[in-house]
Formats: sequence, C-alpha cells, structure tokens
Amino acid sequence: MSPLQWSYDKTLQDAPRDLKQAKALLTQASYPNGFEIALWTPPYRSYNPNPRLMAEMIQADWEKMGVKAKIVAYEWGEYVKRAAKGEHDALTIGIVSNVPDPDNWLKVSSCTEIGSSFNFSRWCNPSFDDLIQRAAQTLDIAERTRLYTQAQKVFKREQPFTPIAYATDYQVINKRVTGFKINPLGPTIFSGVGLK
Repeated sequence: MSPLQWSYDKTLQDAPRDLKQAKALLTQASYPNGFEIALWTPPYRSYNPNPRLMAEMIQADWEKMGVKAKIVAYEWGEYVKRAAKGEHDALTIGIVSNVPDPDNWLKVSSCTEIGSSFNFSRWCNPSFDDLIQRAAQTLDIAERTRLYTQAQKVFKREQPFTPIAYATDYQVINKRVTGFKINPLGPTIFSGVGLK
C-alpha cells in the first residue's frame, strides 16, 4: 500500500538485505548452488518507464546469491493473460490507484482475486481476507484503520510479493497559480485553483 494512503502502517520495516543469510536460506532449502528462474517484465508502463532496467537490476541482485534469472517479456495483453493463469515463475508489475481507499490497494492480494485481478502471486490468507472484508464493511475510520493495519502486518509477515517503489508525481505550474495540489491517487483536480 502506498505510504501516501491513509491507514498506511509506518511501523512496518523491511528485513535487512543480507547476502550471507540469503545463501544460507537457499542451502537450507536444498539449493546450495542456487537455481534458475524466469523473471517476467512488462513493456513500458506509466508507473515504470523502464521495466527492463528494473528486471536487470533484480537479476544482478539475485545472481549474487546464486539465482540465475532469465528475463522474459511479452506485450501487455499477453503478459496479463499469462500471469493471471499463473504461468510465471516471478514477475514485476505495478498498480495505479485512482480510488483514495486502502481497500483498493489491499483487495488485489485477497483470495477472491486469484486469477481474476492482480493477485499474480496467487497468495491466499483467510485471516487477511477477513480483516480487509471487515474493514470495508465499516464506516468508522478508526476501526477501518485498525483492521487495515492488522492486515498489513499479516501481509508483511508472509510477504507474498515485495513492493519495490512508489511513483511520485510532479507538476510544473506557473507561480501565479494558487490552491493547486497534486492528487497522488488519480486525475488532476481544479477545484479551488485560481490565479493571483
């Protein structure tokens, strides 16, 4: 979930990058010499203007621990169709939200979205689903935030996929423009905008 989204849990921390520990875990999983994997990358997307470069950076990081990634690319329609069927080993993908609600970010990881949306990891956790469903059914923002925070903890503990980056929007405007704010979740809003 984007750090700009209300109810984002700022207390969650990523595990430290530890090459020695990664190699030890591979050995423990019976891959002491690593393994080969296909890493899918989509064509240009608005949230990632150079997905091939990102895949190459991941490929280089994985190679350090013995995982050899072959980068695979498809045109967008084919990419999404094959990913929804679960044909990939690993892939990169993004999401752009134009709805300022945490449910829009979290629901894509629910059990009900496997094969029909962007739950390409095919992860299913009933307690996660229960938390986001209960949150979506209440109007109390404090209670929704509490439930969404718990759901984020479940997600972080199981880490079905790894968020890499969040796009930042910039807008060039004339210094005479007043009241303009960038909407990080969608279209440009001109309500309250004026000139001085």
